[in-house]
Amino acid sequence: MGKGSVVPPLIHFAQLETVLNHARANSLWPLTFGLACCAIEMMAAAGPKFDLDRFGAGAFRASPRQADVMIVAGTVSHKMADTVKRLYLQMPAPKWVIAMGNCAISGGPFNLDVNYSVVEGVEQIVPVDVYVPGCPPRPEALLEALLQLEAQICGTRRFPEPPPAVPKVV
Repeated sequence: MGKGSVVPPLIHFAQLETVLNHARANSLWPLTFGLACCAIEMMAAAGPKFDLDRFGAGAFRASPRQADVMIVAGTVSHKMADTVKRLYLQMPAPKWVIAMGNCAISGGPFNLDVNYSVVEGVEQIVPVDVYVPGCPPRPEALLEALLQLEAQICGTRRFPEPPPAVPKVV
């Protein structure tokens, strides 16, 4: 689960929690929250070519009270930081955060000494579970991030890791 998002249980039911974690991992509901150009790639990932519905994450929610994954896609300014924090706090536990794009991870090309308006990484505002690098990252990278998040939630990966590429000897 997200870093610091829930209080540990007093009684631990291992089998029930395993079943619940598999159900949570296979029905992630992202919050509709695009801030910049990375949001176009997030929309492309939800489209018919990449189809997030195959992974149970196609139901983008407009209300934070119905979502359990916040995908921060794009540049976060200091003016928007309070809104990001407020939406994160309104999400029910357990909740997870994916930082998508270089701007969300580190401020991107806007992280300059003269630019005082950009937050240098969304992890300064909310705890981040999965990082998706790129400018902008491809939709396949977002799909891989969702698979990594599923692996964090239930402890197993839905698909096996791809085999390492073997260089051809000519």
